[in-house]
Amino acid sequence: MNGPDHLPVAIIGGGLAGLTAAAALARHNVPFALYEAGPHIAGLARTFVDDEGFSHDFGAHFITNRLAAAIGASSRCRDVSRYGEVVWLRGRAIGYPFGLMREPRFFASALAGRMSPSRESEIRTAAQWFCRRFGTRLASEVAIPLIEAWSGTCADDLAASAADPLPTSIAHTLLLKLAEGLTGRSIAVGYCRSQPETVHVRHVYPIGGVGVLCARLAEEIGDRVRLNSPVESILVEDGRAVAVRVGGQEQAVRAVVSTAPLPVLAKLVRGTLALAPLARFKYRAMVFVNMRFAGRGLLPDVVVWTPEKRYSFFRLTEAPGAIPWLAPEGKTSITVDLGCQVGDSIWNATDDALEQTCLEQLADFIPDAKGRYLGCRVLRTSIAYPIFHREYEADRRHFAATTGVDGLVSVGRNGEFAHILMEDVYWRTLERIQPLLRSA
Repeated sequence: MNGPDHLPVAIIGGGLAGLTAAAALARHNVPFALYEAGPHIAGLARTFVDDEGFSHDFGAHFITNRLAAAIGASSRCRDVSRYGEVVWLRGRAIGYPFGLMREPRFFASALAGRMSPSRESEIRTAAQWFCRRFGTRLASEVAIPLIEAWSGTCADDLAASAADPLPTSIAHTLLLKLAEGLTGRSIAVGYCRSQPETVHVRHVYPIGGVGVLCARLAEEIGDRVRLNSPVESILVEDGRAVAVRVGGQEQAVRAVVSTAPLPVLAKLVRGTLALAPLARFKYRAMVFVNMRFAGRGLLPDVVVWTPEKRYSFFRLTEAPGAIPWLAPEGKTSITVDLGCQVGDSIWNATDDALEQTCLEQLADFIPDAKGRYLGCRVLRTSIAYPIFHREYEADRRHFAATTGVDGLVSVGRNGEFAHILMEDVYWRTLERIQPLLRSA
């Protein structure tokens, strides 16, 4: 990644990853220019507040006190009062993880799975991974239906690595959950793989929404963010990124840090075919229906997973159950997550149709949902989650090790094509740009 010291690093994208890279470069006095295609920073890490005082994000975001401290936003965050997850099965809520473990059919099946002679090296698919880890009953009733709804892909066609975001140790998860009950703090479990999970890492939420984190990073980089400036191409010579084209003009660069989705990145690069395999990588689209209700504590817990196929959604989140100030007193909001593909019936459904579908199905959880209902806002994103399809797993693993172009670094959830949350985005971005910082 060596290049003339006077040339800037081009950063593509003004979301959390791009801003993290920019702030780190600024601290090391490395020249850079951040190009954001849209009219504002933050990308999907944005918060919307309506006239009635309801606040909601693109989905439901819970960050950690460790991330807030690293960014310098601790003073702008409050502790999350509580956090819990349940799985809704056969008309009742089963707590995660203790409730599931107490179900006899799941416990016996999990024990049998652990005693199976199959070896880890033989596991190729997500379906096999879940059966081995949780047993066939829990896998078939909960884990597999959820990952299929989330990805839109049969679990037999997903690589085993699709299960990577899950906690690596059931025992460690249980210990953290026990500590949560003893300390009365909402300990973060499964929200970061780059740093250790300990009893000292807990859920917090910024006053003003998750966009506060991006705003704090933006304070460090001043006027070097160029909004409404889509990068048209990345020019490569002799296997090295040497320039970007923006607004019809070429800018020579020492390196490029990209947060673009991989199919987009493959189209941007000129002068090499090293990234051509990325063009077939796919992302799952999502529709988030943010519904407002009178009352509080309407769901059995903050997050409700719904693996049964009779529901159009796979997850419900009543964020004010954990973060009370996200809704006016005496009211609440529930985010309904619907997986889809761009152009399908869910993506193309009108807001009114989505509203009616969600209201009808929510009656199983909230019998008087229609009487409490106060309205909704619908958000759509075409690139919510990477899909780890087996057909390009070898290419994905290769890309995880190298972009194949010297001076080109790909970061962020979309840029890494990784199932990572906000804290992992931060730490992994810092790790990936270390060569740029060392060359300063």
